[in-house]
Amino acid sequence: MPRQDNLLKATGNAAYTAKVSTILADLDSQIPAALRLPPSILKDPPLDVTGVPASCGLLTPEELAITELDATAIVEKIAKGEMTAVETVSAFGKRAAIAHQLTACLTDFFLDEGIATAKALDEYYKREGKVIGPLHGLPISIKSYIRVKGRRGFGGFLANFEVSSEDSDMTAVLRSLGAVFYVKTNQPQTIMHLESHSFYGRTLNPWNTNLTPGGSSGGEAALIAMKGSCFGIGSDGGGSIRNPSANTGLHGMRPTAKTTPVDNQIWYISGQSGFGTSTGPMCRSNRDIAMFFAAINSAKPAPSLIDPALIPLAPVVPNLTGAKLRVGIMMHDGVVLPHPPTLRALTLAKEKLLAAPNIEVVDYTPYQHDRGYTIIRSIYYEDGGQGVRKMCADGGEDLLPLTEWVISPPITRDHTTAEMWELHGAADTFRREYSDHWNGAGIDVLLCAPFPGTANPHDTAKYWGYTAIFNLVDYPGFVFPTGLRADPAVDVPTEPFAPMSPADAFNHSLYVPGVFVGAPVSLQLVARRFNDGLLIAAQKVVEDIIRA
Repeated sequence: MPRQDNLLKATGNAAYTAKVSTILADLDSQIPAALRLPPSILKDPPLDVTGVPASCGLLTPEELAITELDATAIVEKIAKGEMTAVETVSAFGKRAAIAHQLTACLTDFFLDEGIATAKALDEYYKREGKVIGPLHGLPISIKSYIRVKGRRGFGGFLANFEVSSEDSDMTAVLRSLGAVFYVKTNQPQTIMHLESHSFYGRTLNPWNTNLTPGGSSGGEAALIAMKGSCFGIGSDGGGSIRNPSANTGLHGMRPTAKTTPVDNQIWYISGQSGFGTSTGPMCRSNRDIAMFFAAINSAKPAPSLIDPALIPLAPVVPNLTGAKLRVGIMMHDGVVLPHPPTLRALTLAKEKLLAAPNIEVVDYTPYQHDRGYTIIRSIYYEDGGQGVRKMCADGGEDLLPLTEWVISPPITRDHTTAEMWELHGAADTFRREYSDHWNGAGIDVLLCAPFPGTANPHDTAKYWGYTAIFNLVDYPGFVFPTGLRADPAVDVPTEPFAPMSPADAFNHSLYVPGVFVGAPVSLQLVARRFNDGLLIAAQKVVEDIIRA
């Protein structure tokens, strides 16, 4: 695990400490001696550790070449017989072990099991002359609370740590399509922080380890950014795919709720229905996102026949050649102004989109995002956080600062049944009003920030409005890198500053340009509910224009 001497640690009582020590020792023992980084690197690593896997000498040129590929290229090469599943998962597993030592991104490492699965797939290919499914041989990393049979996972707390007896619906579907599992990744206490700090430790952002990779799928983000995985599965109930993808410069999509498998995961509050959590992809390219949805919706039986709560609606990705796309641009949400690097990216994007003949740009006025954000924050813990406090007490686990923040009054409080009905009614009213507002703007998609800045210093992510608002209205969102990095020489703070809200004042106080050096600058594209296919197509068009 990387040095984190100056960062707050997860703590608990004596029983907690003993159990965690055993869990951490077991994880450490899973990293092979041959893949251990030398003490000289671990003692004094660079701020940006993304170059270490290529320079440390532990990977062969062939392994480095494999781990540079995106998921689409990998499945294509395996299907053509140009690569084997064994050599593919071996390369990514080795790089994952290196990534973990620098970023504390893993919670389970089972490369031997992945190689055994890959060997069986290679034998099938050799015997049958074809692949077993569209993901044949693809190594996929999995967020910890998404069950993988026989592997360790936890639902945000030590109290629900387990060795899973079965796959979740998502991993069962992926396995049937030929995927290979080899690692599971870190997430925060509660799984409700835009940070990834648990009893496993705190995951660091590989581009700048003084910053967070985000959360709650931050272990996935750090691992994929380090190229220890080319494709991972995260989940998103308030930004937990989009925020970490943005913080680490990945492509990540939160699909419309109930369109991807979500059942049989390790969770701690059953029956939550006021907002939609989705499982979705985190990866390196638009085409990987499209491949994921095509693969999932080719599964037999269909996921919606396994879980009747799912909506049997596969995204259809349209061909936008010759079409004119109406793109709304929201520079800020009327509550919190993004930091200068993100404003620079939005300004550049607007300039390039205005010059594109196939784009009509619309200045989008945000609709009462402060009201919507308050509604969804209230819905997250309608029990006033009692469930969280009980889980911590059951495991002897102390509440982390961001846990205290997310369950604290006045936004979070216990509700009577009548008050819950009233709150859900307020959410439904807001959704209708937001839909009317979107229709009035006449846009196909909306371009905006995914967070009020780039990746932030640890334990400071206290405004989720740029992502959570779209969980409330259940609009799919796609985060992508602009190719820009935070640059202290360019991204100077604007003064004087007049805050729009207390959250804005806090966010502004965090911005010290040198702190954010090297952080990827990402943007978010959003579409209406069930317009996931349009979103995938539009994102490709928009990103190509911005990065041209």
